[in-house]
Parts: sequence; C-alpha cells; structure tokens
Amino acid sequence: MPASTVRAEAIAARLSAVGLATRVEERDDCTAIEAEVPEPLSANSWREVLEAVADADRFGLLATSSNDRTLWAVVRKRSPRRAVGGPGHQR
Repeated sequence: MPASTVRAEAIAARLSAVGLATRVEERDDCTAIEAEVPEPLSANSWREVLEAVADADRFGLLATSSNDRTLWAVVRKRSPRRAVGGPGHQR
C-alpha cells in the first residue's frame, strides 16, 4: 500500500474517531479525504480534527450558505520537486 494511502487512511481514522463520517478517494496525484462537519462541534473535537488534518499536505473547510460544512484534506502521492538553488542545493 502506498505511503500516501496509509497517511490518508490514518487521517480518516482519526476523523472517524471524532465522530465524522469520512470518504477517502484515490486520485491520479493524491489521496483525498472528505468529511461532513456537523453543527455543533465542540472545541475539543475541533482541536482533534485540526490535529488530524495537520498530517495532510493541504486541508480546508468548505462552508455553504445553507450551513453545510465539508472538511477536506489531501495527501500527495509524490513530494514536490525542490527548486534548483533552493534550500539544500549544492554546487
């Protein structure tokens, strides 16, 4: 199993432990996790949610005018290339 899938499934498991129903989807370049966030969610649960998605490469929250909230996170399958001349570049 690819490392990105393992990371994504670990994030999804942590979100499920908070009580969120999660979906994990394999895409060409990443593994995506989505979860509907119920109203209300306690401060402790939000803290656990943020700690879980902090392990992702990107994450966010989509909120609509009808008070629907979808949390999303992405784990890349490949790490981005370092720019030439960037940190760690030696000549």
